[in-house]
Amino acid sequence: MQTQKLIYSDNKINFRSDCSRIFYIFAVVMARNVEFDEQLAVSKAMDVFWKKGYNGASTRDLTEAMGISNSSLYNTIGDKHQLFIKAIKLYTESRMDAARKMLQPIKSPLKAIEKFINSSVYAITNEPNSCLTIKTTFEVATSDESVQQIIKADNDFTYNLLIDLIKKAIERNEITVSNDAEMLTDYIINQFTGWHESFIIHRDKMRIKKMAEFLIKQISQ
Repeated sequence: MQTQKLIYSDNKINFRSDCSRIFYIFAVVMARNVEFDEQLAVSKAMDVFWKKGYNGASTRDLTEAMGISNSSLYNTIGDKHQLFIKAIKLYTESRMDAARKMLQPIKSPLKAIEKFINSSVYAITNEPNSCLTIKTTFEVATSDESVQQIIKADNDFTYNLLIDLIKKAIERNEITVSNDAEMLTDYIINQFTGWHESFIIHRDKMRIKKMAEFLIKQISQ
């Protein structure tokens, strides 16, 4: 039997080009879904690292929280270390974005500094697993260059944010205790580290709040 051939007019469908176009659209949509799912999965892994630390979190802990298999983890993200890099970046970048949005509407540089200090106190005393960057600094960053770079970027952001506010506050005479913006910035940031350590040891919210109030009084002179 002779196979019947289909003949099309000028408006015929080009199956090759149309199928390619459909496949392209499908691939773009799937890529976007994978990207969204990956970010969601990384955020769930971040919670595991935050609670258990890098060394305490097993691959099984992570994949169960993410809702994926071991093979899916390796095919989409990589190994545990690569996942941790993504998680710590998500954590630090989210904090940076939150800080920008929180301080942007505040007109007074000194009030913005006070807001930043008080928000840091709240985070220190209310995050059940302490600060992920602080935990990471002591557990991993000393020997991991990739993690060191992320932690440094986070520290640089905090430093640049504060020194810019302090310089503006000095220019407006909102801060008169010193005109050394660099020293004041280092002083404030070092307080945060000490408060983290103090709260981990003592779990005393009032102690941290009193120290924060004293710091604000010092720089407000």
